[in-house]
Amino acid sequence: MQVTETLNSGLKREIKVTVPAGDMEAKLMERLNDAKTKVRINGFRPGKVPIPHLRKVYGKSFMAEVVNEILSNSTRHIIADRGEKAAMQPEVTMTEDEKEAEKILAGGADFEFQLSYEVIPAIEIKDFAGISVTRQVFDVPDSEIEEQVARVAESSRSYETKDGKAENGDRVSIDYIGKIDGVAFDGGAGTDQPLVIGSKEFIPGFEEQLIGTKAGDEKQITVTFPENYSAPHLAGKEATFDVTVKEVASPGALEINDEMAKSLGLESLDKLREIVRGQIENQFGSMTRQKVKRQLLDQLDQSYQFEAPSKLVEAEFENIWNQVNRDLEAAGRSFADEETTEEEARAEYMKLAERRVRLGLVLAEIGDKAGVTVADDEVQRALFDTVRRFPANQQQEAFEFYRNNPNAISSIRAPLFEEKVIDHLLTQISVTDQKVSKEELMADDEAEENAAKPAKKASAKKAAKKAEDGEKADEPKKKAAPKKKAAEKAAE
Repeated sequence: MQVTETLNSGLKREIKVTVPAGDMEAKLMERLNDAKTKVRINGFRPGKVPIPHLRKVYGKSFMAEVVNEILSNSTRHIIADRGEKAAMQPEVTMTEDEKEAEKILAGGADFEFQLSYEVIPAIEIKDFAGISVTRQVFDVPDSEIEEQVARVAESSRSYETKDGKAENGDRVSIDYIGKIDGVAFDGGAGTDQPLVIGSKEFIPGFEEQLIGTKAGDEKQITVTFPENYSAPHLAGKEATFDVTVKEVASPGALEINDEMAKSLGLESLDKLREIVRGQIENQFGSMTRQKVKRQLLDQLDQSYQFEAPSKLVEAEFENIWNQVNRDLEAAGRSFADEETTEEEARAEYMKLAERRVRLGLVLAEIGDKAGVTVADDEVQRALFDTVRRFPANQQQEAFEFYRNNPNAISSIRAPLFEEKVIDHLLTQISVTDQKVSKEELMADDEAEENAAKPAKKASAKKAAKKAEDGEKADEPKKKAAPKKKAAEKAAE
């Protein structure tokens, strides 16, 4: 086998491989001799089939197997022998001339093919001494726990149907259809929707207009979505809701005691407090970690500037770009609505793709040097968590898909590996704890930077933040209206 480098430019490599016809013939003869003792052909005794006859019957198919075997085995070995790592599976090109291909399969010509690939650049890991991050920490006070326990108790409060008019604190059951300029919009309808008046669960101005209604009433409610509403296509717009009140119920006593906790399947009120504290601390702890992680990745991004393999960048860009377009379509918006153009957005998201690929390669190298590994049982647990997000009737199918698809399993293993590398880095760099308020911890960095700007552009920086925070692009979205999004409610 003759291996000749025909291109070495930047990260791009092209290799010409020639396998002499004599070598191909020798491999074919090995297969024919092996087949002689195994095949059964009418008119011949076992093991007595002449090689020329076997070649006539099986020659082309056996030679095709030889070709595939060479392509499968030699590609990996050639790159390894060169001391290189391919960024993606090399592209293989062979002759497209049918007559030439027939000669190769007949053993009458050398087998030539070309490998085209990009290499992963050598990355020299730098000293971490210059990296420092500030870890914002919010100490959850008892009052925060008690507020959440009260919300849990509120959600389990009993209500009794009444004949009178709805008052503040009453629960109404409603059907509604939302319209903008007389046209119903997606996510703006609901049936048998329970709503406690005064809970601020719906957008401002909605609940107050239900005060004084009674079962059977039909009412048109007019509200204006907040300018910062999380569904951009509704933000700042006036909407009407045709509402039918189906039931009005008055609240029972709010009970915060062991009996209430037991009604939730817990042994005591103290146990409920313990669980609530754990959930809240985990929530704020996750916010702390994501802010630290962004600081760390930003500094790594500044420290490691190198050419990233274009094929990896293109693949990453396609993932981001497809998600951007899905988000715009779901919001009913265009690039013009975001005060940008498709060309500008493409350039911005291409930069994001390059950053993500570079950081991925740097973290992989750091993890490899530090001996970071992900155990199979960790992947298995993450797989089960992923599958549980699917509807019950699709979970088995999803499990089989991941189990039988190496690339899909890699998509589960990769973020686990990355988080372990981040954990390792946090032991190597300078970390300073800073006590902050809940509001400071929850503040969005980009929102603070852009607070004075009159309009928002489609932002790759924001997309990077979401991606690096580990948000799932395909998680189901809640209805846009008239309910508030969970993030808006939590920020109050």
